[in-house]
Amino acid sequence: MTTDSPSRHVTARGRIIGAMVLLLAVAFAGSIVLSAQILNARTDAMVDDRLTHAATSFRTFATSPSGSSQFTADALLTRFLQDTVPTRAETAFSLLDGAPHRRMAGDPPTRLDRDPAFLALVTGHAQPVHGRYATSAGQVAYAVIPVQVVGDPASGALVSVQFRREVAAPLFSSLGIFALAGVLAVIGAGIASWLIAGRVLAPLRQVRETAETISETDLKGRIEVKGHDDVAALATTFNRMLDRLETAFATQQQFVDDAGHELRTPITVVRGHLEMMGDDPAERAETIALVTDELDRMARIVNDLLLLAKAQQPDFVVPQDVELMDLLVDALSKASMLGPHHWAVDGLAEGRITADGQRLTQALMQLAANAAAHTPADGTIAFGSRLVPGSMHDGGRLLLWVRDTGAGIAEADQDGIFSRFRRGAGVHQTAGAGLGLAIVKSIAEAHGGTVSVASTPGAGATFTLDLPAALLPDDELAAAGQGDGSPWKGTE
Repeated sequence: MTTDSPSRHVTARGRIIGAMVLLLAVAFAGSIVLSAQILNARTDAMVDDRLTHAATSFRTFATSPSGSSQFTADALLTRFLQDTVPTRAETAFSLLDGAPHRRMAGDPPTRLDRDPAFLALVTGHAQPVHGRYATSAGQVAYAVIPVQVVGDPASGALVSVQFRREVAAPLFSSLGIFALAGVLAVIGAGIASWLIAGRVLAPLRQVRETAETISETDLKGRIEVKGHDDVAALATTFNRMLDRLETAFATQQQFVDDAGHELRTPITVVRGHLEMMGDDPAERAETIALVTDELDRMARIVNDLLLLAKAQQPDFVVPQDVELMDLLVDALSKASMLGPHHWAVDGLAEGRITADGQRLTQALMQLAANAAAHTPADGTIAFGSRLVPGSMHDGGRLLLWVRDTGAGIAEADQDGIFSRFRRGAGVHQTAGAGLGLAIVKSIAEAHGGTVSVASTPGAGATFTLDLPAALLPDDELAAAGQGDGSPWKGTE
């Protein structure tokens, strides 16, 4: 598939250029045809004007002193033909008693005074006539002006001829130059379009080549974005799509790896006990209880992994109005059922922010469960919240924490404690899979914040959620009259 991709690209490029050149050629050909029709009409008008001018000139000469002094038709016609200088596009000759007699000076394209068919067409007319006649030199326009001089019995006629091809030559020579220039312009446009299309289609080609390099195991390829046009926007959109795909594949792969890693042991345990289970009722009851416990633990692991996988989705967090005081009090009330500890409040912030209250409660409950598992029954577990004011460009921060007086966390374990399946000292006390703090981290990051731990071995630990937050406008107004007038308020 990859080997013939360049040919497909060239074919697509050629089709685009071919269509453009064809469109230009059709438009140009249409303009040439229209111009030719206009020039033909212009030529016909010029030929008619020249014949009219020739007839007018002869009549003017006949009434002039030079013409009036001629007493025969032969003399009148001869004098006029001698005094008139013809152009390449015209000629004239005289008829005397129906036969050709004199011819105007010059070398016309063809000698019509020797053409019997033409002579038969122009002789024998008592009134002026005009018309068209086809010759070897092209079509001609002619006019016959009968001449009769008083006192001269001979009858004569002036035959004026205009060669249409010669009249049109200067006009159509310009059209030929225009046609040549147009052909060169079309060719130049085709070459320029080929080069420009190559540059325009280069990002599209790069999109295709990048897409061809993507596999299930390699989603690192990205397109270099240049400029700010539609093609650059397409490349940016494609890169964002790859980012989403990479995240989705990474989440899927991590879920598979985590599930395979953590579920392998309980599955082995369940299989082994079921295979070794005997017929003794007491032994069967003990095995069933053990298997049930392992299956429950597997269910918790799967649910936690699914939750972590969903944390990468856009709808993981659903923002809504959250009352900070209610959030902390409700979480503390639920957490107090986790054990017979001394539950307390370190600080209580007031106000309403936009956040996902259910996810924040979930994070606090997870931290509370973690604290309860590592704190003696007579120890203290405290919840707290505080709003930290920010600058005019930063709405401020919301700090949520859970503090315990348990055994604490060794400094060496603190860096990786939020990773999946990582457990600190005292893991024998719990049946967890080490996913709880990873879930808390995902919730914090989904809100655009972070989670951290501060602990000294033997002196307990404090887990803090640091989240971006801003009070809603109505709460700012309500809080403005409290304390020192600041809308940020925390009770220690």
